[in-house]
Amino acid sequence: MSDDKHIDEISGVETTGHEWDGIRELNNPMPRWWVITFYATIVWAIGYMIAYPAWPLITTATTGVLGYSSRAQVADAMAEAEAAQAQYVDRIAQMPVGEIASDPELLQFALAGGAAAYKVNCVQCHGSGAQGAPGYPNLNDDDWLWGGDIEAIHHTIAHGVRFEADDDSRFSDMPAFADLLEPGEIRQVAAYVYGLTGTPSDPALVAPGAELYAENCAVCHGEDARGDIEFGAPNLADAIWFYGDSEDAIARQIANPKHGVMPGWIERLGDPVVKQLAVFVHSLGGGQ
Repeated sequence: MSDDKHIDEISGVETTGHEWDGIRELNNPMPRWWVITFYATIVWAIGYMIAYPAWPLITTATTGVLGYSSRAQVADAMAEAEAAQAQYVDRIAQMPVGEIASDPELLQFALAGGAAAYKVNCVQCHGSGAQGAPGYPNLNDDDWLWGGDIEAIHHTIAHGVRFEADDDSRFSDMPAFADLLEPGEIRQVAAYVYGLTGTPSDPALVAPGAELYAENCAVCHGEDARGDIEFGAPNLADAIWFYGDSEDAIARQIANPKHGVMPGWIERLGDPVVKQLAVFVHSLGGGQ
């Protein structure tokens, strides 16, 4: 590299004196429009810092002379949306949940609101498609522990399942038959129950299992094993299983049953939102 400056023979422009591999750099000034634009951006930036929040402080930030706040803008937008929805929310609050479907406009609002509330509060357990998971009910089928009409769904969502903070919560309690039956007897009952929809591993266990079922289980699940919504007892004859569909899983549930819990949402979300959730869940296809 050379530091010798000279006038370029072709362009007539002075060089910077820098040279790399025989190539010299011309000392052309920046275009005037570029310089003007550069200084204009500096002026604009200073004006922006004065007009809008810009500099962070220890606990807050400079507010700017215009007093603009993106959070306040969002709050205003939400307030406007709530005001626009108020007429529908008030009507839902005053209307029995079973009558919402009779008003097409209100039904559309309730379905949209229920879908939004479901995505925020329910997908963690029931899944984004309401398909459920082991221990979490599928809300798309027509198998309901406490009834699948819209009033029953509303009550379950509002007050929860085994939710001790709510006296109106749904509650059912299957005893641990490991304390009441011998292990062999539990296998017999499991074989009978599994045999209602499948082929048990040992068909010889089905007959004694049926007798044990009649003595210990029919009082809740019914003589035909189709369950009872009064007790929240599941249907055992429809091949829809809550904690597993194998014979071993059934035996484990008989021996030491799992009991799921769902919080009551009425205090957290309010009755209008719970009604919208009930309408949405009822619309998924499994509502009675």
